[in-house]
Amino acid sequence: MFEDVRDLYQEVILDRGRHPRHAQRLDAFDATAKGDNPMCGDRVQVWVKHNDQGAVSDVGFEARGCAISIASADLMAEAAIGHTATTLRKLSADFAQLVTSGDCPDCAGLETLQPLSGVSEFPSRVKCATLPWHALLSAIDAEPGHG
Repeated sequence: MFEDVRDLYQEVILDRGRHPRHAQRLDAFDATAKGDNPMCGDRVQVWVKHNDQGAVSDVGFEARGCAISIASADLMAEAAIGHTATTLRKLSADFAQLVTSGDCPDCAGLETLQPLSGVSEFPSRVKCATLPWHALLSAIDAEPGHG
């Protein structure tokens, strides 16, 4: 059973890395930020759009890097929709725990991000997985009224 789940997660990462669903610059956006990991060459730019209530209504990104970084950006874009800056900070911290330890028992809302839990077995790849999240939080923190 464990190997089946691991294989499924690996397939999700490879699929999202090759065919990301949210890899696009948004035409209309409220904030943007870039992230760069010079150690491995991963780069990402994130665009964020909010609705009238202050929650994220859309996220787009452009990324160059490994499958883990691109898959993480894509899954993050999906997971961020509907959340406010406050809940995104919590989600980001929970995600960091997930990719660092492989588990996050008190983390609600990480189901779609679960395929990246295996990154914890490769500590040098944690930065690849968290880079898009740092860019997302930078975009949100830079935007007036949403920090």
